Amino acid sequence: MQKFLALTLAAGLAIGSLAAVQAKLPASPPKSDAEKSAEADKAAAAKAKEGAENAKAQDKAVANYKKNKGIVEPKASPATTSGKKK
Repeated sequence: MQKFLALTLAAGLAIGSLAAVQAKLPASPPKSDAEKSAEADKAAAAKAKEGAENAKAQDKAVANYKKNKGIVEPKASPATTSGKKK
């Protein structure tokens, strides 16, 4: 009797899980134009912020590389002449 009860419970669980896997959720309502434009604006702002952060990180990495490698940027010097006097 216990084997029959266990078998019945196992079969019920298997059928229930199969039904849950096969079930479909209802489709979400379509987005309005305002929602679409707000989402696009949000994505554009995030992309711009990410680009700015990326540029800042690159500048920091370049400065760190130059500092640790001992690379000195040339300083602007006044224009020199050929040394000839007129």
